[in-house]
Parts: sequence; structure tokens; C-alpha cells
Amino acid sequence: MNVRERIEKAEYDNLSDYAAKSREARRKEPMDECLFRTKFQRDRDRILHSKSFRRLKHKTQVYITSGDHYRTRMTHSLEVAQISRTIARALRLNEDLVEAIALGHDVGHTPFGHAGESAMAELTGHFAHNEQSLRVVEFLERSGSGLNLTFEVKDGILNHTGAHLPKTLEGRIVRIADRIAYLCHDYDDSLRAGLLQKGDLPKAVYQNFGTDTSHMITSMVSDIICSSERKTDIVLSHNVKAIMDEFRQFMFQHIYHSDALSHERRQAVFVLCELHHYFIAHFDELPQEFIGREARWGKEQTVTDYVAGLTDSYAVKLFSDIFMPPVWSMAR
Repeated sequence: MNVRERIEKAEYDNLSDYAAKSREARRKEPMDECLFRTKFQRDRDRILHSKSFRRLKHKTQVYITSGDHYRTRMTHSLEVAQISRTIARALRLNEDLVEAIALGHDVGHTPFGHAGESAMAELTGHFAHNEQSLRVVEFLERSGSGLNLTFEVKDGILNHTGAHLPKTLEGRIVRIADRIAYLCHDYDDSLRAGLLQKGDLPKAVYQNFGTDTSHMITSMVSDIICSSERKTDIVLSHNVKAIMDEFRQFMFQHIYHSDALSHERRQAVFVLCELHHYFIAHFDELPQEFIGREARWGKEQTVTDYVAGLTDSYAVKLFSDIFMPPVWSMAR
């Protein structure tokens, strides 16, 4: 029995009957098994080493003009993975699967956060970052060959948001952990940015979750664990779900859609729209890797894939290189 087989056996011995088992996972394209890693561990590693994951370190979470201590898409993904693993371990579900889903759930996110996502939707008629994340791991990574992830991981990535629930309990953990992470950490960043002050949240949030982000996360995670034990689903208590919904509504009204960030959102939308229009008209100026995809995906989809995959900083640099005239300093 090799190392992987020993880990697979331990899953059956130690995990819940409702946990996803890596031995049963399947891929679209069969692969030789690793001697040391299960399928879910291998998926996690493939995502972690991908170009799309590396780009998340330069993609906005909420604040476009931010300092060193604000969250990015990468730090958000790592925080979702940590919260998800805590819940999965307590419920004896598959930690490797939740980690893979959590690390991959935002790899298709646009530059400039949800402002960028709205811009891409306006340009194309339909764009959703969860669908683009699936497209990235399925088709765009590794020069168009994709990562060949298991169906369980892809299902969790696609359904971490939207109308449909993930098929696995592990995917459902990530779906809730994502919301816990962005609510608490975006609140923390909003305090740092001076857009919120302590005491601004609805009273029910402080009364039930605590007054700092650590206690808030602990309160919600504890509720999930206690509410989901000995159940066949991942659930929140009615009271905690209602308070989370109130918390989320507050953040959308006062931060995500706030007037204070409207100028940054308009700038982001303008940059992405202009880049998208430019590369539709000058398709041959795309990187050669993308030009070669036109026959398979068409011009508009290829341009959308390219612009959506840009980091904030590279999108601004491209815009400057294309549209801004050079300014020479004249020595006296």
C-alpha cells in the first residue's frame, strides 16, 4: 500500500459517511495516479501553482487604491480556505476538497473586483465570475489545455455562488465560508480605510457576533458546526442566517455600492471597457497565445478571456501604453 492509498483508506476510516472520498473522484481525462497525493490534493496543488491563482495577488477585493494591509483576491481565497478547513475538520468532511475549491473559487474574477465584473457583464451581455473561474480551470490554464480537475472541485468552484448549490457538502461549506470571509474582512478593511467606524454595523451583528472580526468569524463558524452536526447538509441556524443577511445588506449599501467608492468604480469600468473595445478592433495586438484561440472560441470570447484575466496593475499599464501619450521631461 503506497502513501496515497493509505490516505484514501484513512478517509473511509475517519471521515463522515457524508464526506466526499478522493478515491471515488473522477476527471474528464483519466490520469495516472500519484503515489503520494490523492486526487483532491493534486487538484489543490494544480490550482496553487497556476498562473491564474498567482494573478490574484494583484486583483482587488474591495479597495482599488489600497495599501499593504488590505485584502486582495489571493488573501481572500486563502482566508476562505482556512475557514473552510476549520468547518470541514469539525464535521469530519474532506479538508483537501474544501481547500481545493476555496483556492480556485475566484480564479476567474476580473480586475477591480465587482466593478470589473459589472463592466464585463455590460460589455458581453452576460458575465459571472464563478462561471469564468470554471472556464479558467477547464479551458484556459496551461495554454488552453486546462487543469483537468475532478468534477467535485469544478462543481464547488462553479456553485460557490449563484442559484445552484454544490453537490458535495464540502462545496457547500466553501459557499458559506466565502460569505463569512468577505463580510468580516471587508468590514475590517473598511475600518482601516475610514469608510466605517466601530459601532456602525447593525446592533444585532455586534450583539450576536461580537465587536471584532475574529469573534465574528468564530461566532458564525461555531453556528455552522453546531447546526450541521449529524445532518446531511451544511446549514446555519435561522437566527444567525438572518443576522448574516442583515450584515450583508448593510455592506452592500454602505460599502460595495457606496458613493464613496463610486469614482473608483467608474474609473475601473472605463479602463476595462476601453481595453475590451480596443482589442476587439486590434485583435492582432493580443499575445500570440490568445490570438491562436480565435478559431476555437471566437474573437469576442477570446478578448473577454484576456481582459478578464488581467491584474489591476497590468490593466492600468496597458491602458496607459495604448491611450496615453508619452510625456518627456525637458532638461533646462
